[in-house]
Amino acid sequence: MRVVHYLNQFFGGLGGEEKAAVALDARAGAVGPGKLLEQLLGSDAEVVMTLICGDNYAVENQPSMIAAAAEKVREAQADIFVAGPCFLAGRYGVAAGALCCAVQEKLGIPVITGMAQENPGADIYRERLYIIDSGDNAAKMREVLAKMANLARKLMRKEVIGFPKEEGYIARGLIRDQFVEKNSGRRLVEMVLAKVQGKPFESEMLPTAFAPIPMPPGVKDLKRAKLMLITDGGLVPKGNPDKIQGSAATRWGSYKIKDCADLKGEDYEISHGGYDPQFVRQDPDRLLPLDVMRELEREGAIGELCDEFISTSGLANPLSNTRRMGREMAKRAKQLGIDAIILTST
Repeated sequence: MRVVHYLNQFFGGLGGEEKAAVALDARAGAVGPGKLLEQLLGSDAEVVMTLICGDNYAVENQPSMIAAAAEKVREAQADIFVAGPCFLAGRYGVAAGALCCAVQEKLGIPVITGMAQENPGADIYRERLYIIDSGDNAAKMREVLAKMANLARKLMRKEVIGFPKEEGYIARGLIRDQFVEKNSGRRLVEMVLAKVQGKPFESEMLPTAFAPIPMPPGVKDLKRAKLMLITDGGLVPKGNPDKIQGSAATRWGSYKIKDCADLKGEDYEISHGGYDPQFVRQDPDRLLPLDVMRELEREGAIGELCDEFISTSGLANPLSNTRRMGREMAKRAKQLGIDAIILTST
């Protein structure tokens, strides 16, 4: 069994964030956790090539990186492709998921990866891939790789793949036909009775859960408040300096507007699919109402407008990823002493 393994700069042994911009590199044999993976796959398996790429480079150059990596996998005549495990590393997970999909579709060989359920890559690719639930603890590398190796062997042998709990992969949200003793009505009634009686039960359809968010106290005096503008409409300076993706964005940017009272179309662009941005290109204030906020500031209706705004793209963004970016934005707002935020969307 010829295996090609994909790692980011950290697990590939290159370093941390200081090496996140490293371009794709192919190395013969197993590297780092790939050596353990090779052992767990069995004596008939060999990691013939390890692909290593920096997280920033992977997401900022995704089309070209994936094309180059897929070609390396083809040249290696791999029987199976393994990426990760990525644990909670979001950029790593997104790149690994995209690469697995490309290899699976273009080369027709089995692929397997591993991520935490909160990794944005899991939300994006869970329906298309088998993703072993790695949890967020990299100390469990052996345990996670063992599950990946076990499922990889089954995929290679084209054996029947069991349910998520049996195999350890993240639920894909797919419905399988199955013969059961009780029909759906009886199962539903039994679940309802168990729930009202406080007994354990397991739902057959798990909806997305949203934790309750308490309403924050209102601003007591807007005339003394410092406000900030945030948008998920993808408004960025020309050239998109932070390389914010137009879909499933993994990053956000903060941009200075000090001494600016009117946004000019020639200074900005839109990194966001799914809506017609022509009117925002003509006048960015239609998305980010800086002109109106400056008027309110001059009139004394608000105390102060923050001299920077935050922007990202909200299109097709996994819930786990938006939660993470939201926490980061909130942290920045607290650092700047913001009292209230106006969030605009498309």
